[in-house]
Parts: sequence; structure tokens; C-alpha cells
Amino acid sequence: MSERRPSPASKNSANGRNGRGARRSVWRRALPAEQAAAEPPESGSSTAAEPAEPPSTVAAALYRDGVRVSTPSTLAETYRELRETPSGMAWIGLARPTSDELLSLAAEFDLHPLAVEDAMEAHQRPKLERYGDTLFVVLRAARYLDAPEEVDFAELHVFVGPDFVITVRHGAAPDLSAVRHRMEGSPDLLKLGPEAVLYAILDAVVDGYAPVVEGVQNDIDEIETEVFRGDPSVSRRIYELSREMVEFQRATRPLVGMLHGLMAGFTKYETDEELQRYLRDVADHVTHISERVDGFRQALTEILTVNATLVTQEQNAEMRALAEAGFEQNEEIKKISSWAAILFAPTLVGTIYGMNFREMPELHWVLGYPFAIALMAVVCTSLYFIFKRKDWL
Repeated sequence: MSERRPSPASKNSANGRNGRGARRSVWRRALPAEQAAAEPPESGSSTAAEPAEPPSTVAAALYRDGVRVSTPSTLAETYRELRETPSGMAWIGLARPTSDELLSLAAEFDLHPLAVEDAMEAHQRPKLERYGDTLFVVLRAARYLDAPEEVDFAELHVFVGPDFVITVRHGAAPDLSAVRHRMEGSPDLLKLGPEAVLYAILDAVVDGYAPVVEGVQNDIDEIETEVFRGDPSVSRRIYELSREMVEFQRATRPLVGMLHGLMAGFTKYETDEELQRYLRDVADHVTHISERVDGFRQALTEILTVNATLVTQEQNAEMRALAEAGFEQNEEIKKISSWAAILFAPTLVGTIYGMNFREMPELHWVLGYPFAIALMAVVCTSLYFIFKRKDWL
């Protein structure tokens, strides 16, 4: 966690709170010239103009000993009141801020340029970085949407310093107003400082995973039913849910290492013992959630395999049925062809002798008719036995 906050005397030093007046020049040197020129002026004097609060600022409050002492209406007012409040803590919440807003916060609270750049661009993997006495935490929150039956992911960036917490939200989740209300209802926990706020945010993000896990479990149960029912659209649903589980796994798995990293620094940064217990509890929940997500991915892989097997079996059965139908059809065609050939022989003889020509062999022969009948019978009988021997009849 972050280092111990300096004493009130050091906060009100001549060089600015926590020596930020000297460090701000380092920040300016790290910025492009146009961004450094656009940085707001030093607000140590009461005559400095205070810009209007940007619409992306969700909430800003000052706390002392776990109790809210002020609710500034602008960022500049927040800066000024924090300087004037010994042992105070500022909690600033932002939603999709602009680069100018983040640069203002970076200049005031000496945030590292790399962390600010990540907060601007978003689309980061969950991680925890320490820059001096400031922690930068990236979290991936999730919520389950009942109507479309899908998981919606959002990104949350948290800056935790000796006397400030800044949250930058890219998405609808989590509901940080509920976190703030919860912490304000527990002043004994809130007075532990920014570390306690970080715990509350982590706990809210992890608790938000529970409904997602339940929703996904229901989806998997429905998918299993659809697979054995032979629903043709189930393959697409399995694929889409598998992709969501990949995203869910990317959101939860890094948290396990992040929380273990925080726990490893308990002694070094003298984290309060009660807060250590809370963080260990969050780590246990994250581990459980991560294991469930791993199980979901494995289950979906197995379901997809079973579905592919069932589809293949169904296709094989259809092909066998088609083959059997074709075989039966061929047998019927053989019978029809055989009888057609048998009937063709007498038709041929009768057709020849029915042409009514005067000069025809055997036309005036007394035995001509019996001979023609006998010829027809012999040909038909011969053809019948030939086709019978070939199993065509």
C-alpha cells in the first residue's frame, strides 16, 4: 500500500503541500510544450482563477478522520481545500475525463506520466504499479445484463496517494457512489486513509463478479439442455459465451497476483492490521471467482466438443437414412426396368407383325400366329429368369 502520510507540518511547507511545488516542474518537463503551457497556474495564491468543474467529474469530497468535511464544487476548490485541511484526504471521482482534466490532476498530485497516459487511453489489462508514493491500479469491472444474457465489462483506473484517491471510470460499472456511501457509513474504516478506499473499491469490483458468475452458470445450464435437445443455434451461443469467459478470465486472473502483491507490502508500508484482514478476504474471493471462471471455460470447451459430436452423429444418421432411401429407390428402379424389358419383347414382335405389309415372311403361314406367340413367351420367360437370377425381381 502507500507510504505513511506526512505530518501536518510538512503539508503546509513553503514549497507547497508535500513538496509538490518542486516536483511539478519535473512533470512539466515530461509533457509536450503545448500541454505544459496549458497546465493551470499554481493555485497557492487566492487570486488564481478557478476553472469551472468539468462535466466528467462525478463527485469530489474532502474527509478528515473518516468524516466528510467538505464537498467542493470544482477541482480547483478541491485542491485549495485539501491544502488547507491538515490530515485531510481528497476523494475525486471521474467518468471518461478529457486529457486536460487528467493533466490538471497530474500536475496537482504529481501523477506519473505513464499512469496518466494509461488512464487517458483506457483498454488496459488489470495491473498494479507503484510510482513513488502513489499507487496506480487498473481494474476490470463486470456486470451481467439479463435481457441480452451477456456480460458487460468496464474499466476503472485508481490513483492512490498519501492523501488522495482519484478514480477514473470508463464504463457503467462499478457503482462507486455506493462505495462512497458505504465508506461514509463506516468512519472507523474510512479514517484509515486512502488504503481503506482502495480496499472498498476492490471489494466492490470483486462483489460485482458474483452476479456475473451466477448469470453465466445459468447460461451454461441452459446451453447443456439446448445441446441435448438438438437446438441448431446453440453452437453460436457457446462460442459467444466462451469469448465472454476469455474476457472475464482476463479481468479476474491478474487480480490474484495484484492482491498478493499488496499483501506482500503490508509490513513495508505498515498497513493497518484490520485493513490487512479485509484485503485478505478480498483476495480469497478473487481466488474463488478466478477458479469458477476457469471451470466455466473448461465446461464450455467440453460442451462444445459434445455438441460437435452430437451434430456429427446426427449428420451420420441423416446420411445413413439417405443411403438407405437411395438403396430402396434403386431396388424399385430395378424392378420397374426388369418388367419394362420383359413387356418390351412381345410389344416388339407385335409391332412388327402389325405393320400390314403384303410381302412379309410367314404372313400367310398357317403356323405364323402360334409361332409369334411362342416367340413372345420364350423371350419373356428368358428375360424373367435372367432378371430373377440377378435379384432384380
